[in-house]
Amino acid sequence: MAANTGKRNPSGVKEFFRKTMVSLKRQPQTLPLIALVIAFLVYSLKLKNISDTTARINSPGMGFAGFVTMLFSILAFVAFLNAFPRHKKPVLPLLGLVIAMLGIMIACDEFYIGRIVNALNRAESPIKLENKTIFIYRAYQQLNTHVVILAIAIGLIVLLPVYSKLLRKVKTSIDVAANDNIDTIELSQDE
Repeated sequence: MAANTGKRNPSGVKEFFRKTMVSLKRQPQTLPLIALVIAFLVYSLKLKNISDTTARINSPGMGFAGFVTMLFSILAFVAFLNAFPRHKKPVLPLLGLVIAMLGIMIACDEFYIGRIVNALNRAESPIKLENKTIFIYRAYQQLNTHVVILAIAIGLIVLLPVYSKLLRKVKTSIDVAANDNIDTIELSQDE
């Protein structure tokens, strides 16, 4: 019995990356879709920080901004999926709608961030960041991260025609060893 040395099969890793590149060549819209999924997860998985910050600061428009961001996160995802029908050209009006929704989400996040900064720096009873209000700082960081990911998603959507052409130029075919001596192959027959 051979001992397991713990080494991974490098050809398996190469094959995984080759298959991934083939998939990206066929469907380059996967990259912006991944960015949209990451943005949705960043915002929704830590929604408690946003909700607690809204309840603590209670500034006009904060709840509405959070609601619009969550709603458009879902709608942008659905519209993006419908913008790329199988074996057809992309639906450009839907892509425009997705970009508009992403822009509105960025505006809502910036509005919310502004309300946090105002609450921390106001002259009359400013909110102090302590252990019991650390969720405000976390919401601030979360919203800034969300804005960056949304900007990356917009860039990936806008630049989709450019990098899809570049992806098509990547060589993903497998080189098969040439059989120069095909005449020397002997076939065995069962007699």
